[in-house]
Amino acid sequence: MRGLGLDAYLVGGAVRDEQLGLESKDADFVVPGVDYDGLRAALEPYGRVEDLEVAGRRVGARLYPRDRRVRALAPAGIEFAPPRAERSTGPGRHDFEIVADPDISIEDDMARRDFTVNAMAKRLATGEVVDPFHGAEDLKNGVLRTVRPRSFAEDPLRLVRGLRLVSQFGLEPDEHTLRQMREAVPSIQLVSAERVGGGLQSDGMGELSKLLLGREPARALRLARDTGVLTALLPEFEATLGFEQNSSRQHLPLDEHIFAVVQAAADANAPLTVRLGALLHDLGKPHANGTHAERSANLAAAVLRRLRYPTRLRTYVTRLVRAHSFSLENIDELFARRFLREHGDELAFDLVTHKEADLRGKQVAHEELDAAARLRALLEQERVQPHRLIDLAVDGADLIALGYEESPAVGETLEALLDAVVEDPALNTRDELIERAEARLT
Repeated sequence: MRGLGLDAYLVGGAVRDEQLGLESKDADFVVPGVDYDGLRAALEPYGRVEDLEVAGRRVGARLYPRDRRVRALAPAGIEFAPPRAERSTGPGRHDFEIVADPDISIEDDMARRDFTVNAMAKRLATGEVVDPFHGAEDLKNGVLRTVRPRSFAEDPLRLVRGLRLVSQFGLEPDEHTLRQMREAVPSIQLVSAERVGGGLQSDGMGELSKLLLGREPARALRLARDTGVLTALLPEFEATLGFEQNSSRQHLPLDEHIFAVVQAAADANAPLTVRLGALLHDLGKPHANGTHAERSANLAAAVLRRLRYPTRLRTYVTRLVRAHSFSLENIDELFARRFLREHGDELAFDLVTHKEADLRGKQVAHEELDAAARLRALLEQERVQPHRLIDLAVDGADLIALGYEESPAVGETLEALLDAVVEDPALNTRDELIERAEARLT
């Protein structure tokens, strides 16, 4: 960056993370003293330059560096913007526009940011940190504070982003920010689903995902509930609030149980799929007569579809929720092989991770956690045994050579052979399976 010869400032989350001694994946830059055309001209000698647009408006430029070493460090490109500020266009609170102007100061650019902890800039030439709203002090004191009263009105997604910062860094909103959050809840309906949930990339990394991947998601979810943000985003949670489960095992109201399970999943460093499953796994309980897993799975699928999560992730989490209430009785090697056969390796292990988190959100005997740990150990042990069609000593071509027609009977026979092999792995020899397949032909 220094080699570009621009008077650039590192801004936003990267400065915040540096203050916390954390590695930052994002590096955005503001370049005072240039307009869009001047910025583009300054960058073009160093690589390919694209206009950076938000909601159809040009807000800066993205450089894809020509230098291969640099490009490997920033494969998604490096974002630059001229300084911007808000200009009033009328008397109403929505009557404003964001304009770029090379004469705008870096302090004025910081004034349009969302929270004080994100409104810091570091001048690359000198290392000086520009902090007009005392973000470093708020960060040190664990305070989440908006830069100004209209922050949420400017972009209601900031409600969820603020909750994400609570989860990631353990911040607490001050009194004014808390009041602003409550007042702004109705406007969250204006935010696109992709920005809240699934993101615009295949990894599903919208603000809700980032919240769940923070270190204190339960703190953020409680705040979301208490401000009204949770049910505004996820109306399916309405029935869980304060829902008493009337069980010695289920000592918490349903919403608190769900938050505890999400936190336990975070404490176990579980992947996003398990944390989403934890968030959605009991949504069907208030409406269920008997088992709730199927009802919860249907609600989970609807939530994930509405929030535009990628299809593969949505399908996987729905399968996890549907299967999460399995029993931990009679755990042995055969149970483990059947479990692997039914769910596949990845989901089988994630189901155990979810089960452990679910148990930690209840009052249960330690033996139940021991049983979950035993299942995990047996899954590790038995995963080398045949439990997938690809593990069989024969395949479809072998059956057709025996005289099977190309029909569903081939698949049905292979499935039956796999069932037998899961029950007794010693049966997985070519001669044994050919003999069994021939017997099914007659």
